[in-house]
Amino acid sequence: MSYVIGIDLGTSAVKVLLLDRSGTVAAEASRDYPLYHEHSGWSEQSPEDWVTGTVQALRELVESAGVPADAIEGISFSGQMHGLVLLDSAGNPVRKAILWNDTRTTAECREIEALVGHEQLLTVTRNPALEGFTLPKILWVRKHEPEVFAQAVSFLLPKDYVRYRLTGALHMDYSDAAGTLLLDVAGKRWSSDVLEAVKLPASFCPPLVESHAMTGTLLPEQAAACGLSADTKVFAGGADNACGAIGSGILQEGLTMCSIGTSGVILSYEQGSGNDFRGKVHFFNHGKEDAFYAMGVTLAAGYSLSWFKNTFAKGESYDELLQGAGDVKPGSNGLLFTPYLVGERTPHPDSVIRGSFIGIDGSHERIHFARAVMEGITFSLNESVDMFRQAGKTVDTIISIGGGAQNPVWLQMQADIFNADVVALENEQGPGLGAAMLAAYGSGWFESLNACAELFVKRSSVYKPNPAAVDAYAGLFRIYQDIYAQTRGLNAALQPYRK
Repeated sequence: MSYVIGIDLGTSAVKVLLLDRSGTVAAEASRDYPLYHEHSGWSEQSPEDWVTGTVQALRELVESAGVPADAIEGISFSGQMHGLVLLDSAGNPVRKAILWNDTRTTAECREIEALVGHEQLLTVTRNPALEGFTLPKILWVRKHEPEVFAQAVSFLLPKDYVRYRLTGALHMDYSDAAGTLLLDVAGKRWSSDVLEAVKLPASFCPPLVESHAMTGTLLPEQAAACGLSADTKVFAGGADNACGAIGSGILQEGLTMCSIGTSGVILSYEQGSGNDFRGKVHFFNHGKEDAFYAMGVTLAAGYSLSWFKNTFAKGESYDELLQGAGDVKPGSNGLLFTPYLVGERTPHPDSVIRGSFIGIDGSHERIHFARAVMEGITFSLNESVDMFRQAGKTVDTIISIGGGAQNPVWLQMQADIFNADVVALENEQGPGLGAAMLAAYGSGWFESLNACAELFVKRSSVYKPNPAAVDAYAGLFRIYQDIYAQTRGLNAALQPYRK
């Protein structure tokens, strides 16, 4: 029996999975690491914590599985996107990593738009300048920490740094590079236009490779620390959303993924780079060669429901909170909720907007509010589905993963609001499974990622849209879409009163 390992380097922890040739998870392990918030809006981590956590988790995985080290053919990675690791000439980080959820770089985003040009940025990088991306972080360090920046000769993203430490080789794959604002996404090369505009040398960017490309084998000392063979093949891997798409089988036109975690994502497969959403949704390279994906984000998806539970049902389980939600008709008896608890991303990039309950009356009970929260989250995600359809995309099958896929009532609600078949998975492992699939494909187990997905991605139930509910939700969605414009000014006026 032979195996592969998928390593998912998340924001709060690293999770490692051992899979056999049938796609069955044989073992798993994880390690947490700290976040550093030294100032308001700052979010950093120590790259060394990622390496230590990954090595420890790999060692635990191998020991608990009890499989011979030489039976593990390959490893690959999924990683949190956008995080900046600046390296000196010896390959050592010059400071802590600045993460995707760090918001200090608003001024640098405006600077990038001025230097590159807003339209040129959308044409080349296919995304607007947002605080989460990597380039604004590079410019922030250059401006505010010039002595530190003077030591930097190159940069990596989080998973690429861990892989570099395991193999000694510097690389970055296209799906993660697409989140830097330095990549010509359609041309699959570092953009000389953007680099020249922001005065960065081409040598600052690492070599680009495909997600399934072999980037080396383990350094002997790292192999020993992990309990693996030094002959273990190491593959590049991909961005967490790209790997989540691979692990959900989003590998052909017509397939879309709905992921409801703390934030929510609607991700749709794009075979080519022809669709241009002009920055209204993210557009990135896929982990599948020469493919792409478009993605809309709801910042407070699952977070909205956890906020509601913690505020109004503390100590209760989600099952208790949502008991009876399926008996409430679509529209929650005329109650609408907007999930703008921390601002919004798609289709309204607005850090000031906040959430609302609209239509409260004396007949409403807690269960109406709970269902309205679920509906509001799903309406927000449907804004991205709606944009994809307006651009001419077919969205008829949606693979649902994350917290929203754990509740049958919510799955049916998604089918009705999205007006599409919604599929739940039997073996949902998200980005970690996608990383393992890249290792399996790279190791030659399959002739394509699609063939790998046919075996590794196991579908369970399918929820079909209910025509009566589809009609009701279509009308409610139009009302929901009006709430943003109607409440934007009110929320701006309230901003000075917030802590």
